[in-house]
Amino acid sequence: MNPQVNSQINAQDQSAATPVRAKRSRRRRVVGGALAAALLGAATIGAVSATAAPSDAAAASAPAEPVTVGKGLTRTTNHLTLAAATKAAQATLDAAKKAGRNVSVAVVDRDGNTLVQLRGDGAGPQSYESAARKAYTAVSWGAPTSELVGRLSDAPTLKDIPGTLFLAGGVPVRAAGAPVAGIGVGGAPSGALDEQFAQAGADALSE
Repeated sequence: MNPQVNSQINAQDQSAATPVRAKRSRRRRVVGGALAAALLGAATIGAVSATAAPSDAAAASAPAEPVTVGKGLTRTTNHLTLAAATKAAQATLDAAKKAGRNVSVAVVDRDGNTLVQLRGDGAGPQSYESAARKAYTAVSWGAPTSELVGRLSDAPTLKDIPGTLFLAGGVPVRAAGAPVAGIGVGGAPSGALDEQFAQAGADALSE
């Protein structure tokens, strides 16, 4: 081929390629610019989030202001002390031991929460729970459980109330005319004996 012709063809190829390279170069600049803007935006958002996070956490962890209840909206109730409950429980076990019986005893407060619960040597495993339920029943109704058994004939569904046991062996403890605790006993051959021992514990608190 003629060298002059060949030179012209090469020149044409180069001139045709120049716009393509220019377009590619502009596209790369646009893409690069967009990517840089995106990275800058992400960094800015991260910085703002990092700055805001501590204040948000501080607001979330700020303690709520305590509320003061207005006058006339509360009442004061009496509760048996732990020392008194322990004294009653021990007096109950002593009475049972003197009679040659192995029992468990439970003393609960006005709200039915257990203060003291003791299982005497040799007492059966069922006696522990029955003592607690009798004590809860006695303080809930403010009457000996032997008396409450008689109410089942008129209201048989009473026995379905959770935590109660309508068997003799529980007595309430009173102060200022209102029940403040309950003493329950389980494990003796009869409910009458259980209640006798529970009453001995209650009597110890009047000494």
